[in-house]
Amino acid sequence: MCSYMGVKARYYDLIPDRNWEIDLDMFEMLVDRNTVAMIICNPSNPCGAVYSYEHLSKVIAKAEHLKLPIIADEIYGHIAFKGQKFCPVASVAVDVPVLTVGGLSKRWMVPGWRLGWIIISDAYGIFAKGRVVEGLTKLAQLTVNTTSIVQAAAPAILKNTPDAFYENSNALLEEAAKLCCSRIQRIPGLDCPSKPQGSMFIMVKLNMTMFPELRDDIGFAYALATEESVIVLPGTAFGTPNWIRIIFAAQPSLLDQAWDRIESFCSRHRLK
Repeated sequence: MCSYMGVKARYYDLIPDRNWEIDLDMFEMLVDRNTVAMIICNPSNPCGAVYSYEHLSKVIAKAEHLKLPIIADEIYGHIAFKGQKFCPVASVAVDVPVLTVGGLSKRWMVPGWRLGWIIISDAYGIFAKGRVVEGLTKLAQLTVNTTSIVQAAAPAILKNTPDAFYENSNALLEEAAKLCCSRIQRIPGLDCPSKPQGSMFIMVKLNMTMFPELRDDIGFAYALATEESVIVLPGTAFGTPNWIRIIFAAQPSLLDQAWDRIESFCSRHRLK
């Protein structure tokens, strides 16, 4: 979308062995006078990280220093496992304007219900002065494919969904994440430096020296799909070569079957 609109996107690194925290030193080096915002995805797709209040405070302090508004992608908001607390960026950023992006599809497990929202948190009216609010209003008025039926249902969904639903969903996802981590440990050539803390994803590092005939993450994913009908996303899609992203929002029996196939695949292709 940035490319289509003629906007240049610059990518900062996340640190795998520190729960995928943002590399703030690198981030600052990417910023110049033309930089207009930073994007934070928390809880994270594709990494499964849930940023702590302490880390978010450092990120927001850096954004304030650099005079950068924040776009907070929180579509996986509140999908956090035991011991982790989801902190909305806007709840931490007092002096930094934030656009929070959310929606129904993930937390409420209705991926076909394409209804989302943007929440404006802007104590000093910076977005209004920059005509951002005006632009968002015009965009909403131009949309011709409004999901009116889902819009009508949204207030009841937001107000009346019992806490037990959220707790049960998070517990099921956490068990699925543990299953994936356990299976990864059994397969030489695969590694997961940071276990998922939330969302629905896990990033798996590939030791391609053990799978030389597959060349890279794209070759690994292509062969896995062709031979075993298991679909994973190459890390190259996220600027992370020789990693793969796996989604674990599935029943344990299906995940076990998928991991059986992955284990068999790796055994066949591993350098003897």
